[in-house]
Amino acid sequence: QVQLVESGGGSVQAGGSLRLSCAASGYRITGVSMGWFRQAPGKERALVACVRSSGTTTYADSVKGRFTLSQDTASNTLDLQMNSLKVDDAAMYYCAARPWSRYYGDCTSNAYNYWGQGTQVTVSS
Repeated sequence: QVQLVESGGGSVQAGGSLRLSCAASGYRITGVSMGWFRQAPGKERALVACVRSSGTTTYADSVKGRFTLSQDTASNTLDLQMNSLKVDDAAMYYCAARPWSRYYGDCTSNAYNYWGQGTQVTVSS
């Protein structure tokens, strides 16, 4: 049974940092396409960053240079290091995965068939 459990959210001031973690169970993350998405109130869910089965990554323009994806195969987690946080980064952050087939395409929300419950990130000015 596949499960994705996010952690690491919280409240920070603008300029601060947070590290989100997505703990995967039911499969091994190596070679699996996974991503982080976020959704703010009144807005659509949007890609933050993703890693494809090939290992290539994509970042939203708004987070490039500030956020970094990393995979910890020992703990089977996909982590998102978020630095220089801005008020606009505040949202619910979701982890997503497509564990049962290799995927090399665009990191749209439709590409993923498993989602976590989300972790809230609040950024104050």
